[in-house]
Amino acid sequence: MSYRKPVIAITMGDPAGSGPEIVLKALGNEEISKKAIFIVYGDFNVFRRAAEIVNAKNLKLIKISDTSQYTDEPFHVNIFDLNNVDLSKLVYGRPSVLGGKASYEAIVEAVKSALSNKVHAIVTAPISKESLNMAGYNYPGHTELLADLTSSRDVKMMLVAGSFRVVHVTTHVSLRNAINLIKKENVLKTIKLTYKSLIELFGLDKPKIGVSGLNPHAGESGLFGDEEINEITPAIQEAASQGIMVSGPYPPDTVFYRAYYNKQFDSTIAMYHDQGHIAVKMVGFMEGVNLSLGLPIIRVSPDHGTVWGKAGKGTASEGATLEAIKLAIELSSKKFKL
Repeated sequence: MSYRKPVIAITMGDPAGSGPEIVLKALGNEEISKKAIFIVYGDFNVFRRAAEIVNAKNLKLIKISDTSQYTDEPFHVNIFDLNNVDLSKLVYGRPSVLGGKASYEAIVEAVKSALSNKVHAIVTAPISKESLNMAGYNYPGHTELLADLTSSRDVKMMLVAGSFRVVHVTTHVSLRNAINLIKKENVLKTIKLTYKSLIELFGLDKPKIGVSGLNPHAGESGLFGDEEINEITPAIQEAASQGIMVSGPYPPDTVFYRAYYNKQFDSTIAMYHDQGHIAVKMVGFMEGVNLSLGLPIIRVSPDHGTVWGKAGKGTASEGATLEAIKLAIELSSKKFKL
């Protein structure tokens, strides 16, 4: 099948969350309406109700059962109907087996389409980790689930807010376990995957990478911890010996300033979840995008949760979802030369 523009898959997220509403609000944006074909994976009735909630009068929902049935008319939203949500049992703002099962099935179908090259990228709306586990799918989040579905070994999370990019060595583990995972091999893998992705996905020539330390003051020469000396610095040195433009470790309280304000790095490596997430959310809380590195497919997502408190009210901001869709269009256009 030949395409004139990117085909972007969008998953429903948890139907009891704000995902369906913010997806439709984002797809009503005129800037992206003509740039891509959108296929939304989920329950058609959930989106029909969401359209009423957000008053999406400029959108026309089209029910399809195969990707080949799509329409590429602007403001037409193709819904790959999984028919897997009983609206009479759906309670907004609460995790449930129903929500976990439906969100999981949407992701599975979208990944199948991406792996068979029927879509060029996937944008995943927020899921509830609690719902997912209630339904029997024991994953700590999207990244681990997608790695499993695509048989990918080394997958890392990159957060993107404009030109500010942060990649995490560890993510969804306790802080105690995260510290134990700061090993030379893991840090080196993260640096190399980041470098490769900056070139292949973002088209950067000789990107610069700055690496954060783990401890206060990056360990202060071993006074506050030796992970920098024993694990992080050796990883940086080996990566540099392979031609990667990488430096550090820098104190965690300055490295992100260097990257965001001084533009010294094309990406920063954070050691653990909150170290990187706090930095990105401080500069782009409602615009931050999560990009999975190391998958055979392009996958992006808004960097926020289900927004339970606004579910069913139509008041959740679509800002991050819109930015995720824009990034999906940009990356797939480069990769597939569309």
